[in-house]
This record gives sequence, C-alpha cells and structure tokens, in this order.
Amino acid sequence: MSYPFETIAELIAQGRAGDAAIGAPGRPALTYGGLQALAKRTIESLNRVGIGRGDRVAIVLPNGPEMATAFIAVAAGATSAPLNPAYRADEFDFYLGDLHAKALLVQRGFDSPARAVAARRGVAVIELVATEGAGAGDFTLDTGTLAPARPDRGGLAAAEDVALVLHTSGTTSRPKIVPLRQRNIAASAHHIRETLALVHTDVCLNIMPLFHIHGLIAAVLASLAGGASVSCTPGFNALRFFGWFDEVRPSWYTAVPTMHQAILARAERNKDEVARSRLRLVRSSSASLPPQVMEALEATFGAPVIESYGMTEASHQMASNPLPPRKRFPGSVGVAAGPEIAIMADDGTLLPSGDPGEIVIRGPNVTDGYEANPEANAKGFTNGWFRTGDQGYLDEDGYLRLTGRLKELINRGGEKISPIEVDTILMDHPAVAQVATFAVKHDKLGEEVAAAVVLRDGMNVDERSLRDFVAERLADFKVPRKILFMAEIPKGPTGKLQRIGLAKQLGLEA
Repeated sequence: MSYPFETIAELIAQGRAGDAAIGAPGRPALTYGGLQALAKRTIESLNRVGIGRGDRVAIVLPNGPEMATAFIAVAAGATSAPLNPAYRADEFDFYLGDLHAKALLVQRGFDSPARAVAARRGVAVIELVATEGAGAGDFTLDTGTLAPARPDRGGLAAAEDVALVLHTSGTTSRPKIVPLRQRNIAASAHHIRETLALVHTDVCLNIMPLFHIHGLIAAVLASLAGGASVSCTPGFNALRFFGWFDEVRPSWYTAVPTMHQAILARAERNKDEVARSRLRLVRSSSASLPPQVMEALEATFGAPVIESYGMTEASHQMASNPLPPRKRFPGSVGVAAGPEIAIMADDGTLLPSGDPGEIVIRGPNVTDGYEANPEANAKGFTNGWFRTGDQGYLDEDGYLRLTGRLKELINRGGEKISPIEVDTILMDHPAVAQVATFAVKHDKLGEEVAAAVVLRDGMNVDERSLRDFVAERLADFKVPRKILFMAEIPKGPTGKLQRIGLAKQLGLEA
C-alpha cells in the first residue's frame, strides 16, 4: 500500500501550523509550526558540528515534552538513540559503545552518569536547553566547544535512512540492536492512526516512558500522524494521573496493563474527574491485558478498551482489536493492524487457522534485520517472515490469540529483561558459583524477576547484599525481587539449566 508520508519530516508536516502538537500539564502547547521550525533548527545545529544523516545521537533525558521533541527533531536529520535515563554507568558504557554514538544529548542541569561515560569514551556531549516561556518541548542546543565540521550527509533524512535504533534484550546476554528506518516508523505511525481513527481534535495523554517503542510510536508519532496532539507527562504516577487527566482532558491514552490496574485502583476516589472525561478509547499494549481489567476499564470510563500487540522489531504495532462497531474480544490482541501476520511451524511452513505455532510477520513497518548480528538474523527470519518468538494462533475470523512465550525473556510490566544479563552480573560476585535467573508470576506486573543461586564452598552472602550488588550495576527493574540459595539448581536431561518451569519446580508457583 502507499503511505501519505515516509519520513519524520513529512509526518510532522501533516498537522496544521497553528494547531497544538506537543503539550505538557501546566505548560502551553508547541504548535505544528513550532515543531517544524524546531526540527529545522536542530538539524542545522547538528550539521554545523558534523552530525548528519546516519550519525547516531544517544538521547538521555527525563520523560516529558523535551524528550518527545528531541526524538523527533534529531530523527528528522540524524539517527535517534533514546536510552533509559535510569541506567547505571556500566550500562551507559555498554550502550554508548555498542551504538557507536557520535554524540550524547543531555538536558542542561540533568545529572547523569552518561556524561562521564561519554567523556571517557570521547563521545561529544551536547546540552539541550529548554526555552523558557515557549511551547512545551521547545529547546535550543548548546554544542559547547565542538569544532565546526561538515557532516557526510546533511539536511533532511530520506526514507531509507535509519531514524531510530533501540536495543532489545534477547535470550542471549548481549542485547540486539534494532535499526528502524524512516519508512518503518512512518508506516507504523500511520497504521496506529488508522486503527484508532485519530484526527486533529484528538489529544493523547502520554504516561509511557519515551525511551521505549510504545510511547515513541503509539503515543507521540501516531498522534502527530493524525494532526492531533500529545500531552507528555513526566512519566506514570498513579497519584498524579487524575490531576493530569482532568487538566488535559484527553480523548485517549495508551498504557501497559499494570498502569491500567493502578489507575483503576484510584478511580473510585476520582469519580468527578472520570465523570468530566471525554475519553473515546483506552489503548493497552506491551503485555497481555487480563480480561477482568479490560471489563473494569470499560465500566469505569464508558469507553472501549483497544488491546494491541507490538514489539520493537515491528516499530511497535502488529495487531490490534478494532474500534466499535467491529468486534473486540478480551484475551485476543485483535486482527493484523499493519504487517501481515501468519502462524509458522518449526519447519517454516505456514499453518491454517486454529493451529498454534510461532507468530510471524512481514510488512513495511518491520525491521530489515538486527545490526551486525548474522546469527540472530538467521534465526529471526524465515522465507521473508520475521519470527516474533511468541506462540499463538489465528481464529477463523482472523483474530490473533497469544498462547505463550517461546523465549525466556522476563516480561515485568512491559519491561523485557534478559535473564542471562542478570546472571552475568550475579556471577561477578565472589561468593556466587552458579545462578539461574527466571520469571515468577506476579499478580500486578505479570512476571517478576527471581534467581536461584549456588554459593561457592565456604562462602556466605545474604539476599539483601546480592540484591544491592545487582542494583549498583543494573537498572532497578532488572534486580531480582526473590533470591533462593540452593545446593544445586535443577537441570534438564542434557545438563542445561532450564529457566522455563523453574518457578514451579522450586515451589514458587502452584
């Protein structure tokens, strides 16, 4: 199919110049005209110091409108590489090196270990300076003492240029780099706009982190693709949600199931704000939404809940339940909503409706492949289809039902955690001889991180000390909440440690 835009610059040109594009609670909105001018200024500033199309700019900013506009403005003429601002120094060191970042963009006054890491690696540091009194997200760049230089390729990015690079943790210890081209993310934003029927009067309240594909594409770019606006909060806060909700008066919001559950828990004491709502839909993605939560959300807000299925390699959305009057089903992630979806057997043959197998996709929003990782690409692509690593089946009406995860990733409230990454850190502790990190069920987060540990002979350490050890080296969401000390970790027939089913074996699940 043809698309009305293929680049970030073309996408943000969809809005009317005087309409609100980027907002934030308590702040005036940045218009489309202002956003377009900001992108132009940013590209010119980067080009003056030798940064252009294809050059990677790591972005470490707190959640909010500046994070949204920085992503857009940088990606319009270079490659955006957003990183979680909560990372520790060791993590920044890995990601800045793995990305081959040409520059690090940080907000003036924002203290981050990324600054020292960049300095040590010789990565240029550029400061983002928010423009006081201007529209939300407006900024200038301070390139400091960087010498003037000509980029290899300046000006606006083209459709084939890489707009965004993100790491996705897999079942190996080394996260994979997912490069997404301008045409990939433009197509995905268009798909979501079409799925949700977004128009210029819509307002999204963004509570998702903007270093993730979900918030970047579903909340920000899909809104702008429809000429609509997005109000960017500092990040999810259940105590502040209804205050923002009442001020912004959004027509929709998108979140992970755990956020929806926290919102529901406070809805009863915020009945007036709910009654004043103008929501026309609630979107859920990044983890399976319990049917009971879907039902409660619809009863609370009087609006349809649209569950979608996405992943980084697909520039987010793959499938989605449709808007009424078309049917939506609790427990289903809906119909194909962008790429083609099929079910594949282990031997690569495609299966008929009703037969379970691996979910595979292909289409304009799907990455061309992992960077510098031929082994992952050989495993990830079969006959032109990308293998998602998830299991499910298509019913006779084309609705996709997820039945399980083939991979060993831990899905903690939408955060995907590689167990081997946690293993590697724990094994650095002098008292640890063997470790297996695994998922254990959690009533709110879906899954939580646990680890089974065997200590070295004659060595002793307690659970708190081990958790503190990991917390110094990894982001908080990756730290095991439960550590079991064992004489031996159960192994499979071939002697390999088996993570899947380990929680049940150890008596942590019924």
